[in-house]
Amino acid sequence: QVQLVESGGGLAQPGGSLRLSCTASGFTFSSYAMSWARQASGKGPEWVSGIDSDGSDTYYADSLKGRFTISRDNAKNTVYLRMNSLTPEDTAVYYCYAQTTLTYWGQGTQVTVSS
Repeated sequence: QVQLVESGGGLAQPGGSLRLSCTASGFTFSSYAMSWARQASGKGPEWVSGIDSDGSDTYYADSLKGRFTISRDNAKNTVYLRMNSLTPEDTAVYYCYAQTTLTYWGQGTQVTVSS
């Protein structure tokens, strides 16, 4: 079955960086675009970034452009999200998802930005 497992979340200081990973299994990873979304406590979900199947095109929420970088390694079935210059407003649960014939979501990884 399809599985998406995120990792790399945790506590970061304002101005710090984190790299999230999402490792996929159960489908042909290299054939599909992958995306990241986040949800802060008490708020609705927010799309963060996307990358096409071979990594040649990337997309970002306007508010995050320049601070976040999405990438993928199809040999490792993994998509990454590098987050720089973190602020407390980036505190959220971050999810990766795959849009195949259905949309599959990971379980999420908590990112907390606090001093």
